[in-house]
Amino acid sequence: MMRLTKPTLFTNIPVTCEEKDLPGDLFNQLMRDDPSTVNGAEILMLGEMLTLPQNFGNIFLGETFSSYISVHNDSNQVVKDILVKADLQTSSQRLNLSASNSAVAELKPDCCIDDVIHHEVKEIGTHILVCAVSYTTQGGEKMYFRKFFKFQVLKPLDVKTKFYNAESDLSSVTDEVFLEAQIQNITTSPMFMEKVSLEPSIMYNVAELNSVNQAGECVTTFGSRAYLQPMDTRQYLYCLKPKKEFAEKAGIIKGVTVIGKLDIVWKTNLGERGRLQTSQLQRMAPGYGDVRLSLEAIPDTVNLEEPFHITCKITNCSSERTMDLVLEMCNTNSIHWCGISGRQLGKLHPSSSLCLALTLLSSVQGLQSVSGLRLTDTFLKRTYEYDDIAQVCVVSSAIKVES
Repeated sequence: MMRLTKPTLFTNIPVTCEEKDLPGDLFNQLMRDDPSTVNGAEILMLGEMLTLPQNFGNIFLGETFSSYISVHNDSNQVVKDILVKADLQTSSQRLNLSASNSAVAELKPDCCIDDVIHHEVKEIGTHILVCAVSYTTQGGEKMYFRKFFKFQVLKPLDVKTKFYNAESDLSSVTDEVFLEAQIQNITTSPMFMEKVSLEPSIMYNVAELNSVNQAGECVTTFGSRAYLQPMDTRQYLYCLKPKKEFAEKAGIIKGVTVIGKLDIVWKTNLGERGRLQTSQLQRMAPGYGDVRLSLEAIPDTVNLEEPFHITCKITNCSSERTMDLVLEMCNTNSIHWCGISGRQLGKLHPSSSLCLALTLLSSVQGLQSVSGLRLTDTFLKRTYEYDDIAQVCVVSSAIKVES
């Protein structure tokens, strides 16, 4: 059995010395005459020739394992009914890799039966290739033997994911989700990242945010060379938005939801191709409780001790219960509310919303947090507190704020 892999570039060990040394230019001339060196770069360990693999090498998850199997008749007798079987034993299953399960009628002396097997590796850990041969001698005796070839499948990439929630559509119960995928090359050789894409679940549409538009042309943010050096990490960003039929139905996208899976395709040294698909990525959808408060409008910068206005939206997330809400506004050390606290907002029916225009002023400069809103449901005597709703930059009134 011999594993079929791509050849590698031949590397020579340069032996040189300075001209004032005893050998003079002898070593340098020998390297220039060596056909394996690169003309003009003889002292570099870089050759132009290819060499066949000298060992089994590493096999990584997602690559295709190819092997050449040869059964040779070393005897001086003709054997009959030769059956060659190749199985791959993993930690969870046993796979038959033989191209044909039919027996060969006879095998003459010094002749051989050849077979090439291929298998896309989908598990890490120990793999055992079991090659079994059965045949019948001239005397009618049935013979059988097996050989085992053990190898390890290594992990090529380390993939980490992070989810970020965004409120781009404040009228929807579910908003955009940003997925950041960190992909690290944990092999010892560089990789060409041919494809990294996100296949979304049925509930989402996805937009890739890994390219920019320059002069009408879409250019990747990673530059013209998509190589990932050993132990280097690259970050990919995707924006997922709920499809209309799901976003319009409150309560469908709640709790743990399936986002989709990453599809990663790469090539190594001489074009060996590998592919990995992650398991389904899951995310915990944010919970807003019975009442959700969101911001429709707020200025970025305001003047010190001058009133400014914000617009809030209150949504009854319950699909069954009507609420009777009372609004209370509590001042903080820096933010002061202008208006009547404790006013009735009236009844808010299930899955409906209302907008409020509120006025504030700040007595402290700098980046200040808008806090201190309280909503009380008089039916259940339950109070909902909202702090750190947003932040505004408060500047001196001598500085003109552009509207």
